[in-house]
Amino acid sequence: MSDPEFGGHPNLVRRTAFPASVSRAVVTPLQPSVVYSSPDPDALDDQYEGRAAGYTYGREGHPNADVLAKMIDSLEGGPTEAGQGGIITGSGMSAVTATLLGLLSSGDHIVGGNQLYGRSLRMMTQDLPRWGITSTLADPTDVAAMEAAITPATKLLLVEVVSNPTLRIADMDGIEKLARDRGLILVVDNTFTTPYGFPAFTRGADVVIHSVTKLLAGHSDVTLGYVRARDPAQRNAIYDTNVTLGLTPSPWDCWMAERGLYTFDMRFQRAQENAGTLAQLFADHPAVDAVLYPGRSDHPDHNRAGALLDGNWGNMLSIRLKGGRAQANALTRAAPQVAFAPTLGDVGTTLSHPASSSHRALTPDGRAALGITEGFFRVSVGCEPISLLEQDFRFALDAAAAVT
Repeated sequence: MSDPEFGGHPNLVRRTAFPASVSRAVVTPLQPSVVYSSPDPDALDDQYEGRAAGYTYGREGHPNADVLAKMIDSLEGGPTEAGQGGIITGSGMSAVTATLLGLLSSGDHIVGGNQLYGRSLRMMTQDLPRWGITSTLADPTDVAAMEAAITPATKLLLVEVVSNPTLRIADMDGIEKLARDRGLILVVDNTFTTPYGFPAFTRGADVVIHSVTKLLAGHSDVTLGYVRARDPAQRNAIYDTNVTLGLTPSPWDCWMAERGLYTFDMRFQRAQENAGTLAQLFADHPAVDAVLYPGRSDHPDHNRAGALLDGNWGNMLSIRLKGGRAQANALTRAAPQVAFAPTLGDVGTTLSHPASSSHRALTPDGRAALGITEGFFRVSVGCEPISLLEQDFRFALDAAAAVT
């Protein structure tokens, strides 16, 4: 049909207003628009200069990212003043990238935990040096080692509370004091522990990072990151770097992550309970040489974990089989319903084999120094019925034990 108001032409192109309504959507609307229209240049000035709230271009921010950021802010606690809210990025590594490039300059030095996520380690040791930023890796369970790595050029400490994949617990109290005494920025990657396991801001972090891809979103169907800084100037530096480098989150992924976050509490508790039960099952099986789970009294950092995590031991555990690669192959083949995939935090349980994935670039001696053998597995425990997981893993462990 034609519309007389438009000279008989159909009213199809950017002319149909969104229907007005006295009711509101219960579900957050998905807004994939790349650009936003302002009434005039003065209104655009007001937005850019902070006198009015609004959106301009999707790379600079959009409603779905802001909704998700506020949800994670509420989990993390910490500062509530304007200009200190979290920033959603396109991935966990983009959050790390925006933070390090936003806060560091040529000539600066960074001290990082020596068992950070693999790509974080690569960035520190191979990529940042190309911009004149150097780094030293140290054991975060040993504050003296962290302190010894500090130089006059050190500006920032980057740590994870729980290491990947050996699940050692950083001395966060000591590291926090060290950062304060030396005037350093303390950045905590809180992906493994989540805000439920470790409230990083209330424990002294200056900057908190998450790979939202993992347990927060929880369904392996989005790729997102989150970063939040206590200091507004640092927050602005990270934001500007994120926008300039185009580390933009997708509205769709933000919308999906919001949907996943609504069940985070239930998923976290269920997966954590499952992990504790599986840790005991593994410990009782003759095919297993060692179980690494912070909730177990035989974990080397159990007491520290108890003080830091307040009984939230998490959903991650690692095991070391008595055998090597042949037994590892047998275990994964005998448990086809447990995804053998280098990820974590999914609603379903996944198995990761560091020797063939995250730590394959290390020499055998380098892996051995970390306790990572060919029979070493990291288990990201999901929310399946525990009886099903026990059945799957008993069968898989029996298969591994049968290999000579």
